[in-house]
Amino acid sequence: MRIVFATGNKDKMREIRQIMGHFGMEIVSMKEAGVFEDIEENGTSFKENSVIKASAIADVLIQKGDTDSIVLADDSGLEIDALSGEPGIYSARYMGKDTPYPEKNAKILERLKDVPDDKRSARFVCAVSAVLPDKRVLTCQETMEGIIGHEIAGENGFGYDPIFFLPKFSKTSAQLTPEEKNSISHRGKALRAMEELLSKELAKD
Repeated sequence: MRIVFATGNKDKMREIRQIMGHFGMEIVSMKEAGVFEDIEENGTSFKENSVIKASAIADVLIQKGDTDSIVLADDSGLEIDALSGEPGIYSARYMGKDTPYPEKNAKILERLKDVPDDKRSARFVCAVSAVLPDKRVLTCQETMEGIIGHEIAGENGFGYDPIFFLPKFSKTSAQLTPEEKNSISHRGKALRAMEELLSKELAKD
């Protein structure tokens, strides 16, 4: 039994392997599993989109004769309160799917240039869903709270990490070490919660 993660994002796969490396299963990306489907994420929430992705990949694997893999998918994004929750579930597609993140981050900072610190609250959200070989579906969701900084800073993260400031650390998410980030991040917390759910379900079998 292995875990197939419904992403082709190398940065995300690196984080996932760092967080779940001790779980005792091989973890491969959908591309490494030979799945190249372009999945339409048409849900209205992070949880819905994560279920859509996991279920779609599970169906493809079953068609290929793989009935033993556990499929995991996450849907994550940035919610900014001063922007009424934008970019939210459209985080990856904000300003266009192929727009580089430095441009996206610069645009968000421009939109918030006159917003004071006490109104710059934001959070990263991550929903993780699993489809088990018997088609059972498990889901969980976690967040990481912070504020939007005033400049792009940090080299360690990806996506919106360089503008997501964590007052407790006086750093952006992109200035944390991978170990620091994984211990507090939305994805780290959600994947650890999913590990617990999977362990309980697999123990029943």
